[in-house]
Amino acid sequence: MTVVGGGASGARPQLIRAINEQVLLDHIRRSGPVSRTELASLTGLSKPTVSAALGTIERVGLVHATGQRTGLPGPAAQLYGVRPEAGFVLALDVGHEFLRGAVADLAGTTRSRLSVRTKAVDATGRIQELADLAATLVAEAGIDASQLTQTVIGSPGVYDRKRDTLTLTGRLSGWDSPAVLPALRERFGATLLIENDVDAAALAERVHGHGRDVDSFAFVSVGTGIGMGLVLDGKLRHGSHGVAGEISYLPFAEGSGSDVRDARKRGSFDASASAAAVVRAAKRAGVRGASSAEKVFAAAARGDAVAAEVVAEEALLVAKAVCTVITVVDPDLIVLGGGIGQAPGFLKAVVDQLRVLAPVLPEVKATVLGTETVVAGCIAAGLDQAWQHLIAGISPSSTRGEADRMAGQLPTAP
Repeated sequence: MTVVGGGASGARPQLIRAINEQVLLDHIRRSGPVSRTELASLTGLSKPTVSAALGTIERVGLVHATGQRTGLPGPAAQLYGVRPEAGFVLALDVGHEFLRGAVADLAGTTRSRLSVRTKAVDATGRIQELADLAATLVAEAGIDASQLTQTVIGSPGVYDRKRDTLTLTGRLSGWDSPAVLPALRERFGATLLIENDVDAAALAERVHGHGRDVDSFAFVSVGTGIGMGLVLDGKLRHGSHGVAGEISYLPFAEGSGSDVRDARKRGSFDASASAAAVVRAAKRAGVRGASSAEKVFAAAARGDAVAAEVVAEEALLVAKAVCTVITVVDPDLIVLGGGIGQAPGFLKAVVDQLRVLAPVLPEVKATVLGTETVVAGCIAAGLDQAWQHLIAGISPSSTRGEADRMAGQLPTAP
């Protein structure tokens, strides 16, 4: 974070003010209610500079006085925090079986949350269901749709900038149609942000889960589909073409549940190690009642030797993919997610294989964030985007761009 004090004589006063306001907002957002004195200490800015910048962001309604800190020597200190009603984020998760969503205020407090089973058979029906879910969430949050600052949809797929479409959308029928994104923008506004669902889960892990304590980690989701979210140096990485983490296309096709037609649609590794592949492998091996991956794992836990072999093969396949990630990226941590990734005993089975395969063994953990992970990640992404919109409203556009540029160049104050 860049701090500009009185010594930056070469910068225009308007630019200095814009940067100082951004600095204060960032600290107030991340540190919680703080006093003017604490802000001066945190930022390295003088108390008069803090007072001037704080006055501006308070007048535009982004922060407010939240109370006083008492019990310390001297006068009670006035505390300032984020004004929650300054903005709202709508987060939606497009799943194959469920649609999930939430509305959160600018302080990150969830105002409404809902999960519904989808009945849509095509993209048009799915978009309508999302719009209906959004309307319900907004109403239950007690706000109007016009108060939404940012909407984020977590969805399978990768955004193709050249064609302005979603690609690699997995099992969501018709979701890669060129008509989908225009229809979504019509319903949710031009500032709509689409985030890959596994990348959103990685963001949630970064903010709320095991990823809080490390700089670099990979979130590997194994379930109905397979994907990975990669956080390096604290930042989510999408790659030059948006396909960073699309490990379903790793050329691993040796699993006994592999299917050539499925591989052409969703990638070799997906066709060998997703939930559908586990079911295929179990049926081919003669496991009774293998109608879902969950039932195959349950049969293995009950002592079914054949089901146990299927699970062991699945663990080996996932370990090979994780080993690939380790050797290319060398992250601090691997987090397993998805229905299979969180299955009882699966983490240990994967780690046991990694001890043999991998040159080094980073910490490997199973996520504890549950089914709302994608929604939580979309809220995190939406809050970041909402803050950018709201901060942009403080200063003239000519100053904003220069302030952002200088924020990436000037040294950080201790």
